[in-house]
Amino acid sequence: MVTVRPVRLPEDKPALLEFVWGLQRYEAEFEYDRRLDPAYGEDQFADLMKLDEKGVMFLAEAGGKPVGWVIVIESEAPPYVIPEERLSAQICELYVDEGARGLGAGRALIEACEAWARSKGHSVIRIGHLAQNTRAAAVYEKAGYIPYTVNRRKKL
Repeated sequence: MVTVRPVRLPEDKPALLEFVWGLQRYEAEFEYDRRLDPAYGEDQFADLMKLDEKGVMFLAEAGGKPVGWVIVIESEAPPYVIPEERLSAQICELYVDEGARGLGAGRALIEACEAWARSKGHSVIRIGHLAQNTRAAAVYEKAGYIPYTVNRRKKL
């Protein structure tokens, strides 16, 4: 059974660093711009702690062992978005350990984010993923998320 709880620091930091590295290694399989140098984990962790000031981090556990995590933050869209959807929730850094996929941890983490967003009065929640990450796209579609924007890149 998968349970989700708010992250407790500093005790959860070792697991979070493993998840940060797990996501980075996975994305590096199909995205050339991912850092894999030794300093990356701590650099990314410090940057993510700034996001936590605008939201909350959740940890998924199975059998008492950490198996995934997520950050959800409040995000403000530009003025071209209608006022009632301008302030929304944004899911960031969702990751489930390879050995725990299929247990429902991803779904449970998404549901925790959605509950948090509702508790803050948000009517919209967003999540992004790399275009090549078809596994993530399938999980998000199954959870009811629809495509919203497309970003393109050109190397010069």
